[in-house]
Amino acid sequence: MSSMITATTWVPRGFAAQFPTRREFDDEEFERIAALAKGQLDDAREDLDEAERAKDGTDGDEEDDGGEKEEDGGVEVKEDGGVEMELDDEEEEGKGSEQRKKEVDDDDLREYDLDNYDNGDDDAVSDEGEPMGMFNSIKNLAYHAPGEDDPYITLKDDEDEEEKEELQILSTDNLLLVAKTEDDTAQLEVYVYEDEADNLYVHHDIMLPAIPLCVEWLDVPVQSQTGSTPPAPIDKDARGNFCAIGTMDPDIEIWDLDVVDCMYPNAILGQGTVPTADGADGGSKKKNKKKRKKKAAKANDAYHVAAVTALAANRAHRNLLASGSADKTVKLWDLNTTQCAKSYTHHTDNISALTWHPRETTVLLSGATDRTVVAADMRAPDARVPRWGVETDVECVRWDPHDPNYFYISTEGGRLYLHDARNVPSTPAATKPVWTLQAHDKSCSAFSINPIIPGFIATGSIDKTVKLWSVATGATSGPSIVVSRDLGVGKVFSVGFPSDKEVGFRLAVAGSKGHVQVWDTSTNAAVRRVFAGRVPEVEGVVKERLVGLQDDSEESEDGGRIGGDGWESMDEE
Repeated sequence: MSSMITATTWVPRGFAAQFPTRREFDDEEFERIAALAKGQLDDAREDLDEAERAKDGTDGDEEDDGGEKEEDGGVEVKEDGGVEMELDDEEEEGKGSEQRKKEVDDDDLREYDLDNYDNGDDDAVSDEGEPMGMFNSIKNLAYHAPGEDDPYITLKDDEDEEEKEELQILSTDNLLLVAKTEDDTAQLEVYVYEDEADNLYVHHDIMLPAIPLCVEWLDVPVQSQTGSTPPAPIDKDARGNFCAIGTMDPDIEIWDLDVVDCMYPNAILGQGTVPTADGADGGSKKKNKKKRKKKAAKANDAYHVAAVTALAANRAHRNLLASGSADKTVKLWDLNTTQCAKSYTHHTDNISALTWHPRETTVLLSGATDRTVVAADMRAPDARVPRWGVETDVECVRWDPHDPNYFYISTEGGRLYLHDARNVPSTPAATKPVWTLQAHDKSCSAFSINPIIPGFIATGSIDKTVKLWSVATGATSGPSIVVSRDLGVGKVFSVGFPSDKEVGFRLAVAGSKGHVQVWDTSTNAAVRRVFAGRVPEVEGVVKERLVGLQDDSEESEDGGRIGGDGWESMDEE
């Protein structure tokens, strides 16, 4: 069984509901799902019809006219499309034998008069004189008034209480969103990380329509869509626990993380939600299939037409979500209306990474496989934008949360760059970084800057290693290596530090083997030496911990020992 994890992201503490609810499938929910799915069903039907027409055009010479019959192996196809079986003599003889046997069986059963079995005499009495009618003993049944519980039936309440307890999320728990593909199934798994108990488990999962490529947590409640009715505006003080997911499909799905067993997303950002001239959804009327397909293949200002590869939520303007796609465009979505507010074409190839400036909250940093990085003010779409160049395709971009004048770039060549945003080159070829680090021999597919501990960086690569780095403030020579590990997750596709100071040294790592590991880096001897004074004091011997989903009795693939408390020892011999 093959599986991989393509993206992860932490959810800060305090946003998840203590007791998530289960989606009740009522009439309103059914109408909502039917309205959102109508466009997709129409597409599927039209694709099927088109495939059948294409097949008829290809194989038409081999088929007879519709009015003729075809005979093959005793099967006759009639004009109305029905199928009639033609039996040979032996089959006819066998059929007659079965009919005679059935008649004999009917004669045996006739003596019991089963046809009148239910037409008994209601006035009949037993040998003891008790009535024998169907409802004559109903007075003996127990009756409980409305609202009164049957003292003998308590199982349901016990099950409800147990289920509620299983779904409970404590204020000290962290959620970790994991975009996972397993065989032909794509899903978003919602993990709960209990730091004090060193426990990591799957709380619930969400089925996805295609391979997920990126996931972004949202702190605003996005209202459900129902047909062409636009959702209500988001209150500026409203808080929510939602996420946006980009997949190989061009649509972006918005899910409520506090609802379990939900069958359909709260909202979809894409072609199916674009209003038409008559006010209906864009996906509801598609008469000309060829014309629609030709239009959908071309990038436009309303929706993506290729895989969604990057997402970035604006924490200051909370109703704004930026998305990047393989259609070479960056789009800005208004979550109040679930419509595209603006589309940008600053790149000439696939968008690979997006991130908002932490202070200049309208500036978006974008990287692409055209080997350039752009810092654009979303308020001025037509303005000339600053552009930096790198030697290979861009993998990730990040602003420095401790000094937003600087930003980092990781590339397919395994390098990590630090750039000063105030030094804009005249051309991308004239780019001069503050420093360059050859972090890995292969692609530096992921990196994370610790938002709690300044100068603490983690990088991950398809060479299957995770490396921790220390960057001195104002240093121009680049970071120094702290420790390198192979955590047994395969090719590393995602690394990330959480934003909560209580778990500031935890690092989530995931990759091509479909495993997630949470590494408590504060228990590593090298990290404790380099970041002395910032690491929590611990009495006694410190054992290095790696929390995952493995059984306590299993050993990790890199030879670590898993302890009885759920942590994995990675002590150096």
